[in-house]
Amino acid sequence: MIKRTNESDSKVKVTFVLPYEQGQPAVSVVGDFNNWDAAANKLVKRSNGTCSVSVTLDAGKTYRFRYYSADGVWSNDSEADGYEVSEHGSENCLLTL
Repeated sequence: MIKRTNESDSKVKVTFVLPYEQGQPAVSVVGDFNNWDAAANKLVKRSNGTCSVSVTLDAGKTYRFRYYSADGVWSNDSEADGYEVSEHGSENCLLTL
């Protein structure tokens, strides 16, 4: 799930939410907004059975992102605004704010 909250006319708080499963490897959201750095935005386990992380991004832009788990598995979000093929031949999620 992707939640969007307008912080101002130029900034949007985006919260990335995934179901949490006991024993799952750590998951990060990576994208062009954090230079695809898996250490930058790790999802945190919540008491409601999910894990999530929030980032504040510039409004009026489109961002590319994916989820990356500590065991090396990449995955996409079914609620992304769209998808495009990356230069690596994989498919990136698109987030338009």
